[in-house]
Amino acid sequence: MTGKERIQTTLEHREPDRIPYDLSGTTVTAITRNAYRRAMEFRGLSTEYNPEMVDPIQQIITPSEENLLKLKSDTRRIGATRILQYEKNRIIEDDVITVYDFYGCKWTYNPERDIYFNLVSSPLTGCDDILYHLDRLPRPDWESYTVDLEDCLNRQVRMVGDFCGVADRNTAGFTENSLRIRGYENWFMDTVLDPGGVDALLEIILEDKIKYWDAVIDWAIRTDNTGKIQVVSECDDLGAQDSTILAPDTLRATVIPRMKRLFAHIRQRLPHVKIFLHCCGSIRPIIPDLIDAGVDILNPVQFTAKDMELEGLKKDFGKDLTFWGGGVDTQSTLNRGTPAQVRDEVKRIIDLMAPGGGFVFAPVHNVQEDVPPANFWAMWDALNEYC
Repeated sequence: MTGKERIQTTLEHREPDRIPYDLSGTTVTAITRNAYRRAMEFRGLSTEYNPEMVDPIQQIITPSEENLLKLKSDTRRIGATRILQYEKNRIIEDDVITVYDFYGCKWTYNPERDIYFNLVSSPLTGCDDILYHLDRLPRPDWESYTVDLEDCLNRQVRMVGDFCGVADRNTAGFTENSLRIRGYENWFMDTVLDPGGVDALLEIILEDKIKYWDAVIDWAIRTDNTGKIQVVSECDDLGAQDSTILAPDTLRATVIPRMKRLFAHIRQRLPHVKIFLHCCGSIRPIIPDLIDAGVDILNPVQFTAKDMELEGLKKDFGKDLTFWGGGVDTQSTLNRGTPAQVRDEVKRIIDLMAPGGGFVFAPVHNVQEDVPPANFWAMWDALNEYC
């Protein structure tokens, strides 16, 4: 089977020739630059990666095509980089790199002391009332943004070939963007004190997400590349370790209806695609709502969060969802376990999740900075031995 056929088969809840594997098909199933370098050096492989870093803020890279082939990744990413034209748009002063994201949030990074970029200022953090200050929110010039986006897409689509093409989002989700735009404490207070302002901000984010996906889809239609897009990837972290980030009823009244509108718009224009949602944390109470909103694929399957045990997820939602991730825990096993513990966990999870299809192997979220190279290869070897 090709990568495209393999993933299509598992999305149809049938077992392919082997379990599909995703490395760098999205910015939440990827690997950080230093973890990648160390892992490749460990086995004498090239450390080269695509020079167009997909997400400098997370330090996420796309491995070279040569290494993606060696690592047997069944996916290829199509989508905007986190900071379009990063090399041109970054500011370097006194060894500190500064970038501004899609909504003008300021991020800084010092290579000598930081692992990732840090959020240091938010455009609406000092406003008492969201509604009266929304005109201060920086938003992209869509005409010039689309030019840069299409340049990026044209380069990426050449790599899709017979692999699963994942059209990936350009920016964070509804709540994530809101938190960054307002500042974390402010936004959580807003949900109680300024619900009208919260709704207005969410509507702006929805409008911009629809504009982004229309730009991607218009490009795909014009260049005859709609068939290269098999999966559409969006995100929003609605869970913490022990609960949803807001009461489930609040999410059902605010965020999830906008997800439903977004996914319906995408599916109206690309009826053949499956909708992938990255949603960390303890989200079991709202999984039925996400399915109703149009989600076909759940990632990262954070099984160490409360009530997210894999057995129950597979039993209760395995007919409706493909689980894309959950292959090994990145908060404990992959980063702090022994190679033997990594292998054992990978095999245990394959036994739970692979039968009947509906499973794409990836760790719980990205391979982070603290993952030892021996553990990365223990994961990969166990997958290939047992897949």
